[in-house]
Amino acid sequence: MVPPPRIDAVSHTGKRHAWAWPWLAAGLMAALPSHAGVPAKPARLGLCAACHGETGMAQIPGAPNLAGQKLDYLREALKQYRDGRRNVPLMRAAIGPMSDADLDELARWYSAQTPHPQGHP
Repeated sequence: MVPPPRIDAVSHTGKRHAWAWPWLAAGLMAALPSHAGVPAKPARLGLCAACHGETGMAQIPGAPNLAGQKLDYLREALKQYRDGRRNVPLMRAAIGPMSDADLDELARWYSAQTPHPQGHP
């Protein structure tokens, strides 16, 4: 079995710079999106959780599951409900007084949740 080729940083003068690889790796890791951890639970989650569940799995028939939905979609949908562009009186009443920051926290929370299959009785 042939070992994989060794890769070293080489300067334009031909000198090897093994010290460069840890810095290069650190830079690449910093450029990647971070998926470490779930956002903090929003303070305004309670009313949403009554229908959509704390983890985004609906608690009542007809309420959509929000777990794992795309962040931008949730953020925009919440603004549309709040502003009346989506005419759902229950949703407008629930999130009407919320700020953009509140809606962003909710969207981040639900988009970070993992959907799971629900059993059917």
